[in-house]
Amino acid sequence: MYVETSLASYLVAWPSESVVTEQILRAALVPAKARADAAHIAIAAVHGMDYLLTWNCRHIANAVTRKRIDQLLRGAGYEAPVLCTPEELLEG
Repeated sequence: MYVETSLASYLVAWPSESVVTEQILRAALVPAKARADAAHIAIAAVHGMDYLLTWNCRHIANAVTRKRIDQLLRGAGYEAPVLCTPEELLEG
């Protein structure tokens, strides 16, 4: 499980994270000003996390963009983590 924090990641950086981050930004799934949010999604996907827990419903745990993010990540060869708030995870 990857819990989004204000830091980019506690995980070791992999070059593929940057590639996926750029793909997310180029597809305008996350605005350029929210590069860190795109990186959180990329880090979770590249490292094979099952969930990305966040309170960021604007760019990450957003019902409108979740499906598109999932499609982009699968197209890039990664299993998309479940993007949700801690509350959503606890609800089941």
